Amino acid sequence: MTLGPHQIDLTDPLIVAALAACALVLLLLVLVLRTAARSARAIDPLAGGMMQLANRVQALSDGQQQLAGGLHHVSEAQASSQARVLQLMEHRLAEVNRAMTESLHGTATRTARSLGELQQRLEAIDKAQANIEKLSGNVLGLQDILSNKQTRGAFGEIQLHDIVQKALPSDSFTMQATLSNGRRADCLVHLPNPPGPIVIDSKFPLEAYEALRRAETPAALTEAQRAMRTAVRAHIRAISDRYILEGETAEGALMFLPSEAVYAELHANFPELVREGFDAKVWIVSPTTCMATLTTMRAVLKDARMREQAGAIRRELSLLYADVDRLGTRVGNLDRHFSQAAKDIEEIKISAEKAGKRAHRLDNFDFEELAPEAAAPLLELKS
Repeated sequence: MTLGPHQIDLTDPLIVAALAACALVLLLLVLVLRTAARSARAIDPLAGGMMQLANRVQALSDGQQQLAGGLHHVSEAQASSQARVLQLMEHRLAEVNRAMTESLHGTATRTARSLGELQQRLEAIDKAQANIEKLSGNVLGLQDILSNKQTRGAFGEIQLHDIVQKALPSDSFTMQATLSNGRRADCLVHLPNPPGPIVIDSKFPLEAYEALRRAETPAALTEAQRAMRTAVRAHIRAISDRYILEGETAEGALMFLPSEAVYAELHANFPELVREGFDAKVWIVSPTTCMATLTTMRAVLKDARMREQAGAIRRELSLLYADVDRLGTRVGNLDRHFSQAAKDIEEIKISAEKAGKRAHRLDNFDFEELAPEAAAPLLELKS
């Protein structure tokens, strides 16, 4: 094959290879052109997409800026809110601190006051403890006194004397009075007839009562009750025989028990002993009932003394009547004197008024108005 001045041998393998290479290049070029056309056609939507993407990126940028502004605003609002929260927290903390301070101060004050009150109570407890110790000593002393019959009798007599001294006048009773039979009574109350002087004798069946309180078995209880009946009956009989004397004392006497417990025990569990005392005209009294009985005796004594003084009272009333009568007479005389004085005062007032009128006329030189008979006589002068 002749191509211009060149002779091309199509059988030459090199030529064939070159031709094949050219054909391949042409084919590739055609393919590239076709691909470029298709790419151009494909690029148009891609360019539109890129434009939309650019718009979206711009929108995203604008949104980011707005978000940045919003975040800044939120940051500022958060900072302001945080500042307000901190300020509120500081205020609350200050209030809490002040409240805690006041509470601690109040607690300290209350604690101090409580400690003071506790100290006072401890002092009161110490005083009470001292009183209890003193009372314990007194109880032990009282037990020692009551364990001996003589000291127990003296204790009852002293208690009886205190009660009688408080209830009756000092001249209406005698302690340790000796009767005509030689017996000595603890107290003799001088009541008028009837009933006459009455004896009060102190008795204290303590051993029998303590045995009754200590009894734990029926046998011990029965034995203690028997001892109580024996002791009380012996006291009733002794008082009836010794202190009820016909023509000298009253027809009865009082047995004073210086213990309310013993008195209550007798009336609660031994009523027959109380009835036996009534039959023997021996009335059993305790400190309380003895005071009531002595109060009644005081009223009897007062009534008797009023009757004794009735004559003197009548004489005094007669003298008082005479004094009142004389007083009435003297008041009448004084009234007459006052009436006469009032009359004299009225006359003096009339004279004073007349004198005043005359003086007034003289002061005004009203000589022509003077009555001739009222004119004073002229004195004749002698040489």
